[in-house]
Amino acid sequence: MTRLHINVDHVATLRQARGTCYPDPIPAAAMAEMAGAQGITIHLREDRRHIVDRDLELMRKVVTTLLNLEMAATDEMIGIARVVRPDMCTLVPERRSERTTEGGLVVAGDLAGVSAAVGSLHEAGIRVSLFIAAKSEEIEASRRAGADMVELHTGEYCDAPRSRRALELARIAEGAKQAADLGLAVAAGHGLHYHNVRQVADIPEIEELNIGHAIIARAVFCGMEAAVREMLVSMGER
Repeated sequence: MTRLHINVDHVATLRQARGTCYPDPIPAAAMAEMAGAQGITIHLREDRRHIVDRDLELMRKVVTTLLNLEMAATDEMIGIARVVRPDMCTLVPERRSERTTEGGLVVAGDLAGVSAAVGSLHEAGIRVSLFIAAKSEEIEASRRAGADMVELHTGEYCDAPRSRRALELARIAEGAKQAADLGLAVAAGHGLHYHNVRQVADIPEIEELNIGHAIIARAVFCGMEAAVREMLVSMGER
């Protein structure tokens, strides 16, 4: 069974667009859980462009499944995480100029820095996932850094033309197997939607998917609970 974790960042994006107090990502997370989501993911970015500190603090109090905090491996974010203590932190690359996270964390190129961040979060009792490309050297470096899980970046698969889609899917499957063989739990995410998710969900080693934009966009038309249930059906879990 593949778990579905919902990223509710883009509920906060709508709120921040007008500087209002609505829509609130907190009830959105509760609705997602009631519809069958097994985890909630939020990304507290350095520039606070969508999720803000108040959201994280309240999410920690109300999420009843698993709270996953995406964050850059900075001193500020590590300090916040050690105080709030989400169930898991996913370390991601972050640039202010990007519209959304554009690629995987380069673990092999900063093994000492990533290892230190992982160790600091572990000291606070927080499990750590690393958001990486499905590349052999990055998977091996993630194991050496002490990560509990890797989340494989699925963006290239999602954006690939039909002629290359099978190749990109095979790379994800190969990376998932390597990670599992090394003792890492395996998740996947980025760009997944209702029409491309099943092939990734069917990879045996992948136990968790993080999906946000597609579900929030669908929820505009049919509501949050229906959008989550439809994604579970698309994954083959309903």
